[in-house]
Amino acid sequence: MSRTSPRVWARDLGLGVRLALAGGPSGWMRTALSTVGIALGVAVLLLATSIPQVMNGRSERSDARATIGNEVTEPAADTLRVNDVWTEYHGEQIGGREIQPEAGEDTTATPPPGLSAFPRPGEIALSPALERLLDSPDGALLVERLGQPRADTIGDEGLLGSQELYFYLGADDLVSEDRGVRIDQFGSPPSSQEEISPAVVLLILVICVVLLMPVPIFITTAVRFGGERRDRRLAALRLVGADTMMARRIAAGEAVVGAALGLVLGVLVFLALRPPLARVSAANTSTFIGDIVPSPVLAVLVLLAVPVLAVGATLFAMRSIVVEPLGVVRQSRPRPRRLVWRLVPALLGLALLLPLLGGFSGTSDLAATQAVAGVALLLTGATALLPWLVERVTGWLHGGPVSWQLAVRRLQLSNGPAVRAISGITVAVAGATALYMLFDGVRVDETEQTGADLSRAQLQVTLSQGDEATTAQVVERVDDLAGVESSLFYKEGIVGYPGDAPYAEQSVVSMVVAECSVLAEITAVTDCEDGAVFHVPPPQEWGEPTPAPGETVDLVADEEGARSWTVPDTVHEVEPVAAANGWTHYGLLVTPQALGGESLDDDYARLLLTADLSDRDTVEHVRNEVWAPSGGGDVWEIESAQVSEDLARVQAGMLIGASGVMALIAASMLVTTLEQLRERKQLLSALVALGTPRATLGASVLWQTAVPVMVGLVLASVVGVLLGALLMSVVSLPLGSWLAFLPMAGVGAGIIGVVTLGSMPMLWRLMRPDGLRVE
Repeated sequence: MSRTSPRVWARDLGLGVRLALAGGPSGWMRTALSTVGIALGVAVLLLATSIPQVMNGRSERSDARATIGNEVTEPAADTLRVNDVWTEYHGEQIGGREIQPEAGEDTTATPPPGLSAFPRPGEIALSPALERLLDSPDGALLVERLGQPRADTIGDEGLLGSQELYFYLGADDLVSEDRGVRIDQFGSPPSSQEEISPAVVLLILVICVVLLMPVPIFITTAVRFGGERRDRRLAALRLVGADTMMARRIAAGEAVVGAALGLVLGVLVFLALRPPLARVSAANTSTFIGDIVPSPVLAVLVLLAVPVLAVGATLFAMRSIVVEPLGVVRQSRPRPRRLVWRLVPALLGLALLLPLLGGFSGTSDLAATQAVAGVALLLTGATALLPWLVERVTGWLHGGPVSWQLAVRRLQLSNGPAVRAISGITVAVAGATALYMLFDGVRVDETEQTGADLSRAQLQVTLSQGDEATTAQVVERVDDLAGVESSLFYKEGIVGYPGDAPYAEQSVVSMVVAECSVLAEITAVTDCEDGAVFHVPPPQEWGEPTPAPGETVDLVADEEGARSWTVPDTVHEVEPVAAANGWTHYGLLVTPQALGGESLDDDYARLLLTADLSDRDTVEHVRNEVWAPSGGGDVWEIESAQVSEDLARVQAGMLIGASGVMALIAASMLVTTLEQLRERKQLLSALVALGTPRATLGASVLWQTAVPVMVGLVLASVVGVLLGALLMSVVSLPLGSWLAFLPMAGVGAGIIGVVTLGSMPMLWRLMRPDGLRVE
């Protein structure tokens, strides 16, 4: 029978399987450790392959409840009016929609997704998450806004995610054109993606690479658990007649068992993680359990790649040893590692990234693939260079305390396990450093400075299109709230120019109406008295005209009629300056007396509040006073800088992914460290039996971890800074954040420290003379 026939392969692989499953406590422990390590990697990979389905499910439900493109002009039995509204509560966005069937109870319109019937006027349909919030003690203030009688609960098909805060409010007064739109159905064609800046696109690609790169490293490390014991078993098989190739096939069979069990356990871990992940909300983003489903093609690739990776890693690890009938030849001094081939991945990565400098658009699939491949190869180069670098550094070390000498000698003889243990953290720190630099550059590029002065005002309130009496009552109630220290009230709107021209031929002029004391706070007006009028020249590119004294403007902003106002003979020109909220008011600045009792037809009442925000309920009390879904008020906390929504979503995704990868790193490293200690049980027991102090042995184990860690972190910092500078140049961002490696290296060192401390109890138990017993 040929030694390469399928029957021979099946027989030898089957023997490896039996050894893994029936190899006694030692074999079981090795199989269990490999299974756990592989399972952690498989679970992360399955979660990663679920991302496309999560995004698609969210997009489909968003399109299903959209109204864009469904507008109609004439009412009918199947038409309804809808008005999108929103509010905020303790930092959480709450979206909603007023809805009114125009045929009343006789409507033939289809309710929105998630509802079986329209809520009656005054009733509210809530998402499950919003119901829980309103029913909780923390939602007491929100009940004042959304405490209407409840209709049906919104079903999953009508929500973007399980934790979305959303509502439908029944209405009967959506009659004017400025109160929503008339539609005949819900649902729009698949929405086109908004254009995202190239820097954000590259940031997303790098996040994916950085978060997934450590996973295959941990899988290959887990496969090699218990390698020394396995090799001794193979030597015994050589003694009874097995040849070298048969030994390798048996080892591959053992690896297949760990991979298969790891796949099964990884799938179970993945299924166990789905419910808690569906309950997580980050940056107002969540999903449903049904969306956390791996893409079939990607899932098959994972299921096929893991066993192949396990067998390949096993056979690759055996290339440097010779399994003889009388033992394993691995104790002789190995040949020095060669540097040349280890530089190839990094050089290829540089070759792929350099042509992209300053020319990455984010829209080309080829450029995106090139960027991903370049980053992956550069990080792979770091892991390839790490063993050579550790070998060179440890070769230079000598002398020192006994614990130091024991650690250094161990690393000089065999540093493979130590290097494998830290290779994953090296990739993670290098990638995170580059990511931090790129993220910092993108944040500066995507952040808009508002020019707001938070020392002068902290809240802004906008009241739209209310009558004078109602607006005055709201302002008075807000002023009386606890926590509100002072307020500035003014109105802002637009007027038509010239006032005697037909509406369609008029230009638009901005106008602010406020008392002198308020104008002095929000503009550069200094010398003001009742009846005064000022003008702030707008930028030339706006093309906004400047009414001259004696000319008229139209205070009515539509075709229904005209209410002219004549610009007085004296108009004072002032320089543009930013108000406390960062807004610069251009156009006409008018005191109420100058209008002679007239008012703007299309205006917004503004309030700038100085308030004590140390109590987070202060802003919620303000929102409650000005809230009315239809034509009510909006409240914003004034910010000195605004970050783009794209970047905020990317940051939320990065935090979720980074948390998962860091947990994987810590868990896998702990398993790796415990396995290494188990392998050295007899050696540690022998040293203790010969009188070596346990403190010395404990310190030597710490040194054995610390030396490769320091080398790995230095290498990771250098590679990370280089990669970060390249990526920033690719999207033409100014270079900076050169010390980004410090927090990243600190996190990496912290994980190493936690893992080392976690392994101390087992180390202390192993350092006992009874560990010399052999069954």
